[in-house]
Amino acid sequence: MNFKAIDSKIIFSGKVFKVKLDKIKYLNSGNIAPREVVIHNGGAVVLAVTEENKIILVKQFRYPFRKYLWELPAGKLDEDELPIDCARRELKEETGYEADSLIKLGSIYTSPGYSSEELHIFLATDLKPGKTDREEGEEDMKLAEASFEEFERMIRTGEIKDSKTISALQLYYLSEAKLTEA
Repeated sequence: MNFKAIDSKIIFSGKVFKVKLDKIKYLNSGNIAPREVVIHNGGAVVLAVTEENKIILVKQFRYPFRKYLWELPAGKLDEDELPIDCARRELKEETGYEADSLIKLGSIYTSPGYSSEELHIFLATDLKPGKTDREEGEEDMKLAEASFEEFERMIRTGEIKDSKTISALQLYYLSEAKLTEA
């Protein structure tokens, strides 16, 4: 590390994240530079797989892009919430499903150049259907099931562009938790 933080202040505090402005001093040159950091609690992502070996997907409106995107169920960690509890909560809220088995596949940093967000990715199996409990703005969320082959095709064709969803599949393929093909 070739720098030292010399000042830090929160310049924005919102519902989802904060923005911190740091001043750093490079040790070699003495130059001072700003660093803007999005402070985020992180979240959980759920790769939920049915007994028929289908992946549960949600299609929801994403305001920054002004369009609906296919994604895995996911959500932000509440203050002091454990990632596995967030995964259970989000799976139930968005899909209605509850999982008897949740296995952590890993975690990812979504944008490490400017954000502290870390997403914890879980494999959910032994699913039990139930009633959704969606938040405001999620009422028109759509559910779908896709085979692994369909899911891969959706990624290849750009129908799925969400990075957490794509990363979850890769972590699944690299994991010891892989399901045997039906």
